[in-house]
Amino acid sequence: MPARSFVFSLFLMGLALLLGACASVAAPQVSQDAKALRKGTYALDPAHASVLFKIDHLGFSTYVGRFEKMDATLEFDSKNPERAEVSALIDMTSLDIANEDFAETLMGADWFDAAQFPQARFTSTSIAVTGEATGVMTGDLTLKGETRPIRLMVTFNGGARDLLRSAYVVGFSARGTFDRTDFGVSRFSGLITDEVTIEIEAEFLRQ
Repeated sequence: MPARSFVFSLFLMGLALLLGACASVAAPQVSQDAKALRKGTYALDPAHASVLFKIDHLGFSTYVGRFEKMDATLEFDSKNPERAEVSALIDMTSLDIANEDFAETLMGADWFDAAQFPQARFTSTSIAVTGEATGVMTGDLTLKGETRPIRLMVTFNGGARDLLRSAYVVGFSARGTFDRTDFGVSRFSGLITDEVTIEIEAEFLRQ
């Protein structure tokens, strides 16, 4: 057999083995049933999490930004879901808006002042269950040295054992709004809207 054909045959065999291995890993059976939210301590999977902020820009468009680095923990007791505790940190220097120069502007003293306040923190204070897979989480947001309460509308997307990560995983989506001037981010207030929308997608691994 020519060397080139032999190498190609080995490649096909390796590809077949790889595909076979992937096929043998079953997709997780994600469930929104309340029982899928098991009691325990959970840690954020940062590779499967995102924090977006959106703000109306002069009526022309909705401006969108994203923070790339964050950490969070979740403490949950299925018998007392209202007592769940969430604590999260966001690295303000990880701002990504696909424009490095403007990102530097937004991280400057007139906006987030990330040099002096490199982290934003959220700590939950209460949770109200509103449906089988929904709730309202109230917590304290600390941004630019100011702490104010905010509310997040939370949806439990489901939980299941994930064989790829060898862990029990739960996923959530959350959305909320706040007034940026409450946190001292008041540049161009009245010209650019003060209301900021945040959208969060997060997967947590049971420890």
